[in-house]
Amino acid sequence: MTLLLRLIINGVAIWLASIWVTGIEIKSPDDTTAKKLLVIAAITVVFAIVNALIKPIVKLLSLPLVVLSLGLFLLIINGLMLWLTAKITETTQYGLRVDGFWAAVWGAIIITLVNWVLGILVPDED
Repeated sequence: MTLLLRLIINGVAIWLASIWVTGIEIKSPDDTTAKKLLVIAAITVVFAIVNALIKPIVKLLSLPLVVLSLGLFLLIINGLMLWLTAKITETTQYGLRVDGFWAAVWGAIIITLVNWVLGILVPDED
């Protein structure tokens, strides 16, 4: 149940980033609410898979840069993971579109902040 709540929070965060950042948009062949929610759900699943499989490897390989920048390089890594999610979903006619690296970084900052704020409401099972 916690995983489902975390995915919903990620979906809300991606949706808010697409609204607030001008270089990020969610493409859907049909603009009905149900189709848009389905596209956001698909983007969220791809984003979760990218964060689960690729992000730990990138964080490990860039550990010296993370330490040297006092953790600020993690924002760049988060932006790259968002950009990679956009590139994966870009192969279809629907999905996430990110116009440039800095739009991805700003989107990652918004996604991180929204995940942090909404994550306080979800209890941890640890």
